[in-house]
Amino acid sequence: MKTRTLLIGILLTAGCGANISAQQPVPEKPRILISTDIGGTDPDDNQSVAHFLMYSNRFETEGLVSSPSYGNGSKEELFRMIDLYEKDLPRLQAHEDGFPTPDALRAVCKQGSQGAAPFCGYGEPTEGSEWIVSCARRESSRPLWILVWGGLDDVAQALHDAPDIKKNIRVYWIGGPNKKWSVDSYHYIIANFPDLWFIENNTSYRGFTADKKKQDACNALFYDTYVRGAGKLGADFIDYYEGLPKLGDTPSLLYMMDGDPDDPYRESWGGSFCKTSHTPRTVFRRTATAKDTVQICSIIEFYVKGPVLPIASDSACITLTVRNQKWAGRYLGNGEYMVRHSTYYTGTLPYTITSDIPGFPEQNGFFTVANRWDKQTADTDYRVGENWYTDNYDPALMERNCAGALTTSKWRNAVIEDWGKRWGWLK
Repeated sequence: MKTRTLLIGILLTAGCGANISAQQPVPEKPRILISTDIGGTDPDDNQSVAHFLMYSNRFETEGLVSSPSYGNGSKEELFRMIDLYEKDLPRLQAHEDGFPTPDALRAVCKQGSQGAAPFCGYGEPTEGSEWIVSCARRESSRPLWILVWGGLDDVAQALHDAPDIKKNIRVYWIGGPNKKWSVDSYHYIIANFPDLWFIENNTSYRGFTADKKKQDACNALFYDTYVRGAGKLGADFIDYYEGLPKLGDTPSLLYMMDGDPDDPYRESWGGSFCKTSHTPRTVFRRTATAKDTVQICSIIEFYVKGPVLPIASDSACITLTVRNQKWAGRYLGNGEYMVRHSTYYTGTLPYTITSDIPGFPEQNGFFTVANRWDKQTADTDYRVGENWYTDNYDPALMERNCAGALTTSKWRNAVIEDWGKRWGWLK
């Protein structure tokens, strides 16, 4: 029997233990646009796209943008996933109505930025950024929710090209590592649109990642319990982490499926968040030492005085090396150089700043990354408006040393069980 009834009440989970479901009806089917780095370096986007496709009747999907700040992702990978969905669609439709046609989904797949934005945070318009603008300008009483699973580059480009869309969009960003890859576009957005409606999920999403050491149906046994033999999407799923459900981007979808998305404070499958007045930004104008502590997933800027050069400002000419990864820094003019960075690693990290420029003063230093949130702010922090939300740093909600992770992990078994039913439809 077809039904659109959302799961409410108590879910008895045979493989994972009893769990109470937070899920409540959503007032209206939300308008969503997903920006994903699918096909890039992290295959969990394929897992989250499979989840999206199997629940796509819950959304009014206006865009699927390939926006890999890092790696080689493209919209062709979106097309490939939709091809699998097309083969499984009749079985999904036998249980619920409202699934979009494969051609409708293909029509809204757009190619976004391939590679990180330049130092200023924006570059040239892309098919993806122009589609964001087009969708955001449509007449509607509902906001356009932009769910960002990778870099912010196309969102930054869209806001640069069409600042008027700010009032029409709401952004839920899976940050953390993605902030590292799109640090300049993040800086551009927060510096120029601090009053944007924005959820910055840097660590809460980590509560949703499976634990491969747990031998139960919601973790290590997930594939064999639910997915094996479940249609074309199921056959494809084993190619990502050997079927272990990482699903790092899925909390953004869950947030749109559960209750009132206008209220970030509420408990929901996609996490709960708190308002913040600032996000941390540390500026070093000297060599940093191990005593210099910065917040995890914050912005760090290193400024170095060096030779005055007759080259254009914004020229990439210095290199920051942290944990064997290299990041380009820029010449700002008048003998000043700068490199911007973010990291989700904790502990004391060595770094170097080098250049082939004759006479450039090489730096060799350390900085310490801590998983803490200072109530006191620094003059260099970004100040944000009334609608900027982030992970809840209440110690009682920390899990795996990740702030806010318990706000997603507490519902994880219920989510997996609900998804398991849909996998069953494909068998």
